[in-house]
Amino acid sequence: MLLVVAVVALLSLTDVIVMPLIAAAVVAAVAAPAVEALQHRGVPRAAGAGLLLVCAVILAIAVVVMVLTGISSQFDEVRTLLASARETVAGWLVDLGVDRQTAGDAQRDVSAALSDALPALLRGLGAGLSALSSLVVFLSLTALSLFFLLKDGPLIRRWVEGASRIPAPVVHQMGDRVLQALRGYFFGVTIVALYNAGVVVAGAALFGVPLLGTIAVVTFLAAYVPYLGAWSAGVFVVLVALGAKGPDAAIAMIVVQLLANGVLQQLVQPFAYGAALGIHPLAVLVVTLGGGALFGAAGLILAAPVTAAVTRITADLSRRRGEPGSTAGVPAQPGQPAPPPAPAS
Repeated sequence: MLLVVAVVALLSLTDVIVMPLIAAAVVAAVAAPAVEALQHRGVPRAAGAGLLLVCAVILAIAVVVMVLTGISSQFDEVRTLLASARETVAGWLVDLGVDRQTAGDAQRDVSAALSDALPALLRGLGAGLSALSSLVVFLSLTALSLFFLLKDGPLIRRWVEGASRIPAPVVHQMGDRVLQALRGYFFGVTIVALYNAGVVVAGAALFGVPLLGTIAVVTFLAAYVPYLGAWSAGVFVVLVALGAKGPDAAIAMIVVQLLANGVLQQLVQPFAYGAALGIHPLAVLVVTLGGGALFGAAGLILAAPVTAAVTRITADLSRRRGEPGSTAGVPAQPGQPAPPPAPAS
């Protein structure tokens, strides 16, 4: 436990380097089969890694442009409707028996808060530029690490396995379990993301909400942040509906989001997460929230696959412990005498 605490503390002190490496390692673990498929078709591994990296950069730029275009196109309409909504809410308060002066004070307080938001936003511009520069450094380190992990992944894995003091078959199987958990987790998340995007886009098309492509991309990508991302995307979709079609469409999209991320999703999640990870969806929720509380965004994304990998590795070591010629879950080394059999009970 002391070793674990020390390692976590060291990683937190070096997060500028560690976080890009973690992000690149996750993407490389999922994308490695594509590089291997290209290599089997005669494409050099370095060329395949570079090709995937370029495709990922182009896709990321296209997604950012699409999302920003969708937000800017609806900004004026949303602002106008929110301004008129203040008058409507004040009228509702009066109808419910609230004193007219109190309702007017509440309306003025909201207006003042909105007016103060712009200067606060301008004051935070410097901090925003600093965050942007940090983001550029993060993305640059992630892209560079991703290229080398895709290109030299097998070499790096063999070096790590050889440098460890664990017997080669055991450490190799542990690595396989981690890769299986990561790939299985993102396979399950992709199923849930496709489901959410399909339901939300169908609801948006039914109620005449525009920007269906942007809505589909935002909903799909946000699903990769477990539980929290889908609701964040829901806020975006509701604002688009509010700006384009008014309060009725916004309320309708709220209902669609509740269905997509609530009752209906329970039909998909057990198959997606249970089959891919081998752990209960409730365990996925608990470890995801715990990982997010302890380690932020990295914990949100990695808590479930790491838990699944640890569970499977523990089961593998338990089986090895019971095999003849093994000690404490580690196979006997060549040239060493096997331990004596346990006395019969």
